[in-house]
Amino acid sequence: MSTPVIQQTPLRDFSRVLGIGAYRPDVIVTNDDVCQWIDSSDEWIRQRTGIVTRHRANANTSVLDMAEGAAKEAMAQAGIPGDQLGAVIVSTVSHPYATPSAAAALADRVGATPAPAFDISAACAGYCYGIAQADALVRSGTADYVLVVGAEKLSDVIDNTERTISFLLGDGAGAVVVGPSDIPGISKPVWGSDGSKWDTISMTHSLNSVRELSLAAEAAGSLSAVSDTFDEKDTKLWPTLRQDGPSVFRWAVWEMAKVAKQALAAAGLQPEDLAAFVPHQANMRIIDEMVKQLKLPESVVVARDIADAGNTSAASIPLATHRLLQENPALSGGLALQIGFGAGLVFGAQVIVLP
Repeated sequence: MSTPVIQQTPLRDFSRVLGIGAYRPDVIVTNDDVCQWIDSSDEWIRQRTGIVTRHRANANTSVLDMAEGAAKEAMAQAGIPGDQLGAVIVSTVSHPYATPSAAAALADRVGATPAPAFDISAACAGYCYGIAQADALVRSGTADYVLVVGAEKLSDVIDNTERTISFLLGDGAGAVVVGPSDIPGISKPVWGSDGSKWDTISMTHSLNSVRELSLAAEAAGSLSAVSDTFDEKDTKLWPTLRQDGPSVFRWAVWEMAKVAKQALAAAGLQPEDLAAFVPHQANMRIIDEMVKQLKLPESVVVARDIADAGNTSAASIPLATHRLLQENPALSGGLALQIGFGAGLVFGAQVIVLP
């Protein structure tokens, strides 16, 4: 008896980004606003980070709301309705539910049900991870079109009074639709992680600690009654972000330029072939140093969205790309090197054809 043969979907040669969208919250937080909470100044923040303002969502605007706004713009630009989406991917570290996923809820909101939907927890590299997976899904024939969203409400996971990371962060969402292409539109990713440095950007404590403190407070009748049992930071029930700034800065400057060079090599390109460079918007000094190390010519337009948007983690690259195309529409069709890096420590980079 012969062995039955599995049927497989024929492979596609290429994929590309077909449309892009963005959602920027209306609340603008200036450096002077930030300095109400930390001992700093507008001048110091500008010099050390390049940030002038950051957008933050109000209490009634969720990660999902921002993801939906960005997704619908990307779908409209691509001309792809929800029922044609073969998958929905959301990269976020600030969706407040471990389950159900943000992607599943977003798929329902944009009319993509019953498309498979899942979240990526890769922080600032998450969008690049999503693009790599969307490319694989489309070229494998598993999906015709894939919605990739980076969405963050980081204002929910910061303590405004701490000064290692809170003043850097903003909220927002960026989205793209990836689909089949007649030309190569997304290069092979260079991606990875270094878990030995996982605690350089991390939460103050785990949800298990929250549960432990909540139960103790419930048993004692108040939180203050058990405060001596826990570290001072743990009496703030909600875990918030912290970072070892100097370590992260050194890692980003020296290691990520190498990754960017590897991504160019994987795409078979030279710096002068690029139309744009869209790095994760973590710090203007990191961006400037990467430009120097990559020896980018002046013809390459560099995204510097951080000045107005701050660091929006997974939303950073699509938001910066969206603004870049708004301000420079002639870049459409050109090649852009994008690289994300951050908590984990994780990184991802690839070259795309701009929509």
